[in-house]
Amino acid sequence: MSTEDYQDIQNADAKADTEANEAPEVSIEGLQAQLATLAAAYESAKEQSLRSQAEAQNARRRAEQDIEKAHKFGQDKIVNDLLPVVDNLERALSTIDASNEAFTAIAEGIQLTHKSFIDALARHQVIVVNPHGEPFDPNLHQAVSAVPNPDVEPNTVINVFQKGYTLHGRLLRPAMVVVSKAP
Repeated sequence: MSTEDYQDIQNADAKADTEANEAPEVSIEGLQAQLATLAAAYESAKEQSLRSQAEAQNARRRAEQDIEKAHKFGQDKIVNDLLPVVDNLERALSTIDASNEAFTAIAEGIQLTHKSFIDALARHQVIVVNPHGEPFDPNLHQAVSAVPNPDVEPNTVINVFQKGYTLHGRLLRPAMVVVSKAP
């Protein structure tokens, strides 16, 4: 190794020592401020992450509820189309002369058809609302008229023109009723 090389190494070492001594002084306050800024950024990112997760979970839950409602109440239209058939079977039963022997078999057949129809609807959570003699409930009944009747309490259903129906507890069709009122 020549003297020049030796001197170059010494000069480099001296230069490195000088640069190390001239390095900017890092203050504790500066580091604490930087730490506080990073901690705030971390907390903000953490909060945003939690909000995003909660929002995704809420969206998933809403979608599941919508699917459940679609399964439950997707039958609304077809059930509403079938209810007049039940009404017609009931009208047919009410018009048949039960005392005439010729109509006994027909009445029995219509009764069995009506019963099987009602049972099939009940299996799909379609429940009949027949409020005869019950207090009037505007959530389930539609009052066609009010008639003075001293024999029963006011707001009592005294006649049912058309039965109502619910599907999974939600009203499909209100019962059309006559309500008593005070004389």
